[in-house]
Amino acid sequence: QVQLVESGGGLVQAGGSLTLSCLASGITFSLNAFYWYRQAPGAERERVAMINSRDGTFTDYPDSVKDRFTISRDNAKNLVYLHMNNLKPEDTAIYYCKASGSPVWGQGTQVTVSS
Repeated sequence: QVQLVESGGGLVQAGGSLTLSCLASGITFSLNAFYWYRQAPGAERERVAMINSRDGTFTDYPDSVKDRFTISRDNAKNLVYLHMNNLKPEDTAIYYCKASGSPVWGQGTQVTVSS
């Protein structure tokens, strides 16, 4: 079955950086686009990054994280990354990854940014 395991979250000061990882199994990794979402307390889940299937040459971000977040993928290791720079308190949320070909969500990883 499909499994997505996110890791790398933690507590960081504003202006700091974190890199999240998502290890996928049970799917043909290279054929899936991947997404990172986040959900803050009391808020709806928000998509923050997208990377296309296969070569990962196309990425997309909302304005709220553009130029601060970078998504990448390693097809050999079944890993998707989210590199987050210049973090802000409003980036505090649980971060989830998602594969385009599956409805499964992982357990998420908590990111907390202190001011």
